[in-house]
Amino acid sequence: MLGAYTWNLKTTTPVEIPTFTIATNEVEALAEANASAEALVLTRDLIHTPSNIKSPLWMAQQAKKVAESKGLSIRVLEGKEIAEFGGLVAVGMSSPNPGPRFIELSYIPKKIAKSKIKGAAALPHVVIVGKGITYDTGGVSLKRPYDMMAPMKSDMAGSAAALGAISAIADLQPNIRVTVLMMCAENALSGTSQRPSDVITQYGGTTVEIINTDAEGRLVLADGLAYADKNLDPDYLVDIATLTGAATLGLGRQYAAMYTRDNKLATSLKAISETSGERVWHMPLVDDYADSLESDLADLNHAADKRDYSAGSVTAALYLEHFVGDRKWVHLDIAGTARSESDSGENPKGGTGYGVRLLVDWILSLS
Repeated sequence: MLGAYTWNLKTTTPVEIPTFTIATNEVEALAEANASAEALVLTRDLIHTPSNIKSPLWMAQQAKKVAESKGLSIRVLEGKEIAEFGGLVAVGMSSPNPGPRFIELSYIPKKIAKSKIKGAAALPHVVIVGKGITYDTGGVSLKRPYDMMAPMKSDMAGSAAALGAISAIADLQPNIRVTVLMMCAENALSGTSQRPSDVITQYGGTTVEIINTDAEGRLVLADGLAYADKNLDPDYLVDIATLTGAATLGLGRQYAAMYTRDNKLATSLKAISETSGERVWHMPLVDDYADSLESDLADLNHAADKRDYSAGSVTAALYLEHFVGDRKWVHLDIAGTARSESDSGENPKGGTGYGVRLLVDWILSLS
């Protein structure tokens, strides 16, 4: 199903999609494969959609369609409702029409939701925070060279994967709670863009000196992580994002960079990544690099500007760690794996949908 995937906006007759008939006694395995494949198709469609269509409002509309069809609860915040989300506002108000969106989707098993027994609270709770930058110009720190901007419609691949994963989970109905936070904004260059030297306040009160407006993903993720830690009491807190070019330099396009201090959790995810087809590599959170986040003006600077450690993916992860409390936290930097430059295996050129299979298989292993 994944190898047969196509997407375009051509007005010619669409290519016929083959129909597969599978004879098997492995009904459960087939159902899982089908749910994951359908979720991946959804994720790829979201990624490939051009950014003149794909605004934060449009992302919210797509999330609502998924919620309605899958029986998920959904909440969308905008305007004054997201005033506390200082990172999301600072990035998203560079494109005030339609402006940023905070999207929260929740899954609990139908059998528990329908019963009068309050069993949901006893289930493990996974919260997934996805970066949803629907287009990234770099803002005032404009990307150079300009051809680097062409793939930037895929900078919301983390949010797309999170939405795809909860869509599949709703089909498979494991005994677990899942909440997805989609942090959606456009990082544009305009008169309302944030500037280098600005100081913003992230959700929860941490002040941050802005150094480079092209390091916007960690700002919206930090708000989501802090919100989850304060309000959702997760047993597992995961963020997924096309965050740093440094991850691609270190690992290429076959492995995502995985950061966590929980070695048992890392071992589990690493094993699942090998069987899911979406591989990860456990990267170090190097405490010696933490002083790069110091600021003379604020609690932190977000771009690790104080030192030159040449470890951009590591320092970005260290920044995010400030907002996760004592949770079991995993950061997935999918900058390399979220996009393929050519047709390769089951991945088409463009958005791969990376993260859906990994997250679904891992969540199923917890239930």
